[in-house]
Amino acid sequence: MASYDLVVIGTGPGGYVCAVRAAQLGMKVAVVEKNPTLGGTCLNVGCMPSKALLHASEMFEEAAHSFAKMGVSVSAPKLDLPSMMNFKQQGIDGNVRGVDFLMKKNKIDVLKGTGKILGAGKVEVSADGQAQTVETKNIVIATGSDIARLKGIEIDEKRIVSSTGALSLEKVPEKLLIIGAGVIGLELGSVWKRLGAEVMVVEFLDRILPGMDGEIAKQFQRILEKQGFVFKLGAKVTAVDTSGKTLLAKVEPAAGGPSETLEADVVLVSIGRVPYTEGLGLKEAGVALDNRGRVQIDPHFATTVKGIYAIGDVVAGPMLAHKAEDEGVAVAEIIAGQAGHVNYDVIPGVVYTTPEVSAVGKTEEELKQAGIAFTVGKFPFTANGRSKVNQTTEGFVKILADAKTDRVLGVHIIGREAGEMIHEACVLMEFGGSAEDLARTCHAHPTRSEAIKEAALAVGKRAIHM
Repeated sequence: MASYDLVVIGTGPGGYVCAVRAAQLGMKVAVVEKNPTLGGTCLNVGCMPSKALLHASEMFEEAAHSFAKMGVSVSAPKLDLPSMMNFKQQGIDGNVRGVDFLMKKNKIDVLKGTGKILGAGKVEVSADGQAQTVETKNIVIATGSDIARLKGIEIDEKRIVSSTGALSLEKVPEKLLIIGAGVIGLELGSVWKRLGAEVMVVEFLDRILPGMDGEIAKQFQRILEKQGFVFKLGAKVTAVDTSGKTLLAKVEPAAGGPSETLEADVVLVSIGRVPYTEGLGLKEAGVALDNRGRVQIDPHFATTVKGIYAIGDVVAGPMLAHKAEDEGVAVAEIIAGQAGHVNYDVIPGVVYTTPEVSAVGKTEEELKQAGIAFTVGKFPFTANGRSKVNQTTEGFVKILADAKTDRVLGVHIIGREAGEMIHEACVLMEFGGSAEDLARTCHAHPTRSEAIKEAALAVGKRAIHM
């Protein structure tokens, strides 16, 4: 029987990063993966392929609508969807090969099959009707999450799709109906809107992007509506009739009332994700789950069974690949006797649309609810030189600082490349920096990042360019 210091179940960003860090710390490590390729949802059917299609569709949109005003004359672009899907697949293959390489480089054994915990120190791996049991001092559950389903609406990944099917449609739908106005729905809606679909989004709440700063979400909704998105907020889809040539979705007000029928070629169910714990043998092994089906852990990622830990989407917290990665590093270091730690107050989030939306720390609503006095500094990209010359002036930067100490508590950006710009705020907040620290840091000119400096200056009511 093979014996290890650590067996990680799942090779998404949390799992494979955990395995690599543990190997760096001198442990003998194995990973268990039931899918044909490593990398989990993120690399295969999530973050990475969606970014490939977002990039490709943005280039298509730019060629069709923006080149001419810059003096670049091209004939109207033609969509070759199979080639675009091939572009996406090349990106997936490259990333997956990269994870394979990391496993080999760090001498990590890859056990192909479905993992099941038989108890502390024992993992069964089943594939093709055969099972092997491996012994290990420690187990990390990194099985990630699965799509959340709507009762009575069956996903066939052809006409009624999850994010997985929406990444591989064979043709551009004339009408795309999206259930859920969260990050995934808006990103995938952006892809197909740019490629020619009519997009309608039905959201149960009275706003888009639940959890994001309210002011940012409102501005973002206006921008998306300008792009052609149609939103039905405070509404729910209760049924989808699949019997005809087109789909007929029954939509009712969230608070109850008369229903209406909406027609669509494709319906995307995008209402979130749920922890993936099926078949892991957790109950039998004594590993407790919380009331939302997530693996229960203590502040050191330990479950209710000694030697078994859990990280990523399968535990509480934002379902983000980079949060899982940080937890993977932290738990590997804890197992090795070091002081692994994750600062959950500084986990950035990004919506990769055009423009992008990014955020780190607290929202205005959260600070008000907590009774924390704060000051606000805002700066629009209409007043940023680089954005003006590039004619990409949508959006603004918003900085929230403690009214007494000036410590930055939250930063929210809507604008081009917002996902890249958020990280100076992350570094600042990780070191407990103030708005004044940011305001006095020299920023290169002309860059979009100057808008962050100006927003920091605006906290003290002394922005220069407005």
